[in-house]
Amino acid sequence: MFHGEREVSSVWAWLMVLITFPGLGLIIYMFLGRNLTSKKIFSLQTQEILGIDKIVENQKRLALKTHAADQLEEESSFVRLFLKNDAALLTLENSVKIFTDGPDKFKQLFADIKAAKHHVNLEYFTIYDDAIGNELANLLTQKAQAGIRVRVLYDQWGSHGRHDKMWRRLRDAGGQVIPFLSPRYVPLTFRINFRDHRKLVVIDGNVGYIGGYNVGDQYLGRSKKFGYWRDTHLRIEGDAVLAIQSRFFTDWNATTKKQQLTFSDDYFPQHQQTKKHSTAIQIVSSGPDDSNKQIQTGYLKMFATATEKIFIQTPYFIPDQAVLETLRMAAQSGVEVSLMIPAFPDHPFVYRATEWYSKQLLQAGAKIYRYDYGFMHAKMVMIDGRVSSVGSANQDIRSYTLNFEANAFIYDRDVAQQLEIIYQKDMENSTLLDAQYFENQSVWKKFVQRVSRLISPIL
Repeated sequence: MFHGEREVSSVWAWLMVLITFPGLGLIIYMFLGRNLTSKKIFSLQTQEILGIDKIVENQKRLALKTHAADQLEEESSFVRLFLKNDAALLTLENSVKIFTDGPDKFKQLFADIKAAKHHVNLEYFTIYDDAIGNELANLLTQKAQAGIRVRVLYDQWGSHGRHDKMWRRLRDAGGQVIPFLSPRYVPLTFRINFRDHRKLVVIDGNVGYIGGYNVGDQYLGRSKKFGYWRDTHLRIEGDAVLAIQSRFFTDWNATTKKQQLTFSDDYFPQHQQTKKHSTAIQIVSSGPDDSNKQIQTGYLKMFATATEKIFIQTPYFIPDQAVLETLRMAAQSGVEVSLMIPAFPDHPFVYRATEWYSKQLLQAGAKIYRYDYGFMHAKMVMIDGRVSSVGSANQDIRSYTLNFEANAFIYDRDVAQQLEIIYQKDMENSTLLDAQYFENQSVWKKFVQRVSRLISPIL
């Protein structure tokens, strides 16, 4: 616990668990608290190097010249930050479509998969063995039977198991399905705390998806518990798809030794330069394999440089001290800080911690909205109508340091305006919380909030 790069707050949280529950706490720590080994980190970092030079060279050739960042005067510092910390190349020739409704997103995704001519690569935190999960498996099986290369990478913990029966027909058709960095049986691993939380799809190297939707009936609003599922997902055409593809290649090759992927023009096609596509995007990744915390750093830079407004949508608001203080400072400096959270929990302690931190932000002058129409699962940040971020990373310590995440950082005022309009529409289905709301909560709820806050670094 005291070795390696671990946050002090995390150390104290684990000490509290171990002292309060000596036996049980040790078992929990063995499964959830231990860091990745140096050997495993080295293996992941090696995958970043093997073959990635060809991908980077190709992306540089397809993207714009080295002075492209200068064309984005206000955003050039973001571009340089991600280039240095994550080798995230700037791509300008992109078009983006925003999805906020599950049925619409999956209708378009399935249409794109049906149109695939060469390959379909999917990476999801959650793929449930339910109606939509089996519909996806059946469609992928049909494509594999037609000779399309199909690969599925999923998080075994997030998907609640391997679902071998559901995937057997796809494997029999020649498709490849593997759990991310997992042994055959989940209980045998002491690393279940490090989860592949990314939600990525690449079709023929031309169409890419990135955002917050997983695959499951609840994400289409079919769950009585959650009701309408409000999320944000992007469909991208253009050079940014190649960055999503390289992320998938890296994760796939880090997971399997027998089915390695190598660079080829079939997976990284040259796109036509057209004035129709004009959205600038960097695909940024982060995870426990790298201590730079690229996505959190990007969030911090957005919050610190905003001069007019900060809009945030997240299901979990459990920031570390740096993020919380930066947002408090922005609010106290006159920036319009607006946070939207769910009306009810999917994880009780996580939600109570979210309430505690939301109250702290409210006291600094921010606006806190509780989305009442269904479950708010979107991971969106927009500042000043010019820079936006949509992806898999929540505003919590888990997404900052423990999960493998991927976000699109977008430098486009039209996209930012679309996201602001969506946010304002969500406000119509939300309640603006005030100090009295939190003051009127029961003594027990306030107590649970404080306890949840203490253990928030390990939630």
